[in-house]
Amino acid sequence: MLGAALICGGDAPTARADGVTIPNFWNPRSRQERMESQPGTRTVRFLTDDDFPPLHFAGPDGTPTGFVVELARAVCERLAMSCTVQARRFDTLLDALADRQGDVVAAAIPLTPTLRARFLATRPYFRWPARFVARTDKGLPVPSAAALAEKSVGVVGGSAHAAYLTAFFPKAVAKPFTDLATAEAALRRGEVDYVFADGLNLALWIGGVEAAGCCAFLGGDYLENRYFGEGIGLVTRSDDPVLSRALDDALQRLWDEGKYAELYLRFFPVSPF
Repeated sequence: MLGAALICGGDAPTARADGVTIPNFWNPRSRQERMESQPGTRTVRFLTDDDFPPLHFAGPDGTPTGFVVELARAVCERLAMSCTVQARRFDTLLDALADRQGDVVAAAIPLTPTLRARFLATRPYFRWPARFVARTDKGLPVPSAAALAEKSVGVVGGSAHAAYLTAFFPKAVAKPFTDLATAEAALRRGEVDYVFADGLNLALWIGGVEAAGCCAFLGGDYLENRYFGEGIGLVTRSDDPVLSRALDDALQRLWDEGKYAELYLRFFPVSPF
């Protein structure tokens, strides 16, 4: 089992292992609420997309892999059930589930009231944190409403991040860009003090060649549902509650046993959290 020290940061408990912050989305009280339900002996068919690394993508041999896919495989192993994983085009996944071409969608489809009206979903196993990033050579303060006064902050124009910055950091000087890559390039050149955007995309940039080691996260994560959504879970049909409960239980156990942390460290060398 992978050892991880529990800490508090941002809006959700987290753990640290090997210097990487690992989010914990599970309520300790749920351990007393577990149901020893099993999905039966049928083969459970997982549907995913293979074009959204590091969550789900095609491996070197074309086989689906990624954090979400390997987490789904670990769930199957934990429940001792036979599973298959099939990659489909992202925009067809929910319809394929509804048409019984699969049993579970394991992909980065946001949990929304509209989705929950059609399907069942586990509790979130991943969320989309908003983060600030800055150059490491500027000595800038950790973001706060006061610290960002008169500081320039790059955002994608019209995004939830831009709206959040305006609402909660009103004295910051928002600098809208057409896309995140343009904002990141401006930060690297020192044309803005910070960029505020999706933590996953920023983590990929920080750890990639384009950033050239210029920048790092500063401060904690921001997870307000109203702006950044509920996250993603494993989605099943509404007529399959036993399977949905079993998946939820298995995800909790994978966290408890350290498997979630092991997979997180494998796919997120720079944590979005």
